[in-house]
Amino acid sequence: MADQIENSLVVGPDDKVPTGEATLLGLQHVLAMDVYVPPIILAGSLAMGAANSTGLLQSTFLAAGIGTILQTAIFMKMPVSQGPSFVPLGAAAGVVLASGGLNHGGMATLLGALTVGAIVLILLGLSGVFQKIINTLVPAVVGGTIITCVGLSLIPSALNDNVFEASGNIYQNMILASITALTLLICVAISIRFPRVQKLFKTGSIVIALLVGTLVSAMMGRFDWKTVADAAWIGLPQRTMFHWGIHFDLTAILTFIIIYAILTTETTGTWFAMGAVTNHQITDRQWNRGIIGEGLSCLVAAIAGATPVTGYSTNAGIVSITGVASKRVFISAGIWFIILGFFTKLSAFLSAIPAPVIGGVFAIITVTIMLNGLNVIRRTKTGESDLYIIGIPIVLTLAIILLPTKVMNASPQMVQYLLGSPIAIAAITAVILNLIMPSRSQA
Repeated sequence: MADQIENSLVVGPDDKVPTGEATLLGLQHVLAMDVYVPPIILAGSLAMGAANSTGLLQSTFLAAGIGTILQTAIFMKMPVSQGPSFVPLGAAAGVVLASGGLNHGGMATLLGALTVGAIVLILLGLSGVFQKIINTLVPAVVGGTIITCVGLSLIPSALNDNVFEASGNIYQNMILASITALTLLICVAISIRFPRVQKLFKTGSIVIALLVGTLVSAMMGRFDWKTVADAAWIGLPQRTMFHWGIHFDLTAILTFIIIYAILTTETTGTWFAMGAVTNHQITDRQWNRGIIGEGLSCLVAAIAGATPVTGYSTNAGIVSITGVASKRVFISAGIWFIILGFFTKLSAFLSAIPAPVIGGVFAIITVTIMLNGLNVIRRTKTGESDLYIIGIPIVLTLAIILLPTKVMNASPQMVQYLLGSPIAIAAITAVILNLIMPSRSQA
């Protein structure tokens, strides 16, 4: 796939970036990721108090940071940032509530299931089977389709969750998102028209856009200064496995092995997306080491008392926009996450940035991911069968996104987990169609 993408990077994965610049660009990745949202959702589902909610947020940041460094520097050795997935949230809340509740063994049961699932991923990578699965089932046309569906599946979240359905006045939300997105586009346009200032306006475009959006939100009275003022400066993560304990329940373990399988499908799409934007062909060794790193990241998350962390596709879009793919920048992002795990005042500040500001940037990021997938497909020789291999997963991605809530709720619990991940549905469909459709390439 590497030779199918035009390289538009300003800074490559192995290029050296000065420490100060890497620190700022790493923060840019952190700002553009909604890492704090999944723990907040889970805390609300379990009616956690302030101490438990803060502890879950800190643990999530800590796991994301350690996981990012593990994958980027040691295992995958690609610019990969880890963050909490939305997919396991319903299952996690269900396991906790069905196992006695938050303070009566429920969290211990959840952490036990998460631990076993993470170990299964590690063993899958150590066995060397994972790369054989990828090589057999995921040719370039399937990989491009998965990348396209990754971007497509994120667009509704960027617009609905962060703008149209976010808290606050919808018209203000739209104004904030528009100002942030317009600032980003202006920065990119300036970098293209005036190459001499490309380094500032292209590589820093997202930070500039978020700063402008945050400033405007503060002028509107939409920035929650009280939350920041009330937060402690420093705090050690208190709600780890050593606080909750660990308990193994077969039903919970089987449930989360299936959840991990879905997460693996998602993170595979993320790796394809990052490979596309960095013009890099992922090697067999990287596939196996990557899944080991994924398992270790999830194991760290379980020990820290958080839900699984997985590769975030958002970062492929950020790299596509900024042109910066340096692994040093991603390691810096990992360090920022670890700092946030202890520096609660800064964590509160980032969490206080209004959702529409994030949404304005996020919407453009998702489109760049989708277009990178289409670019992979465009440069692949396709036949009649490939039209369906590409088209049906895209249709299903939209179908799952638009699926009425009442249909989702009426489905069996295990089906709900799968329906909660349009990327997994799209990936599985693309793989199956590629296997069963007759191959007949066009001349």
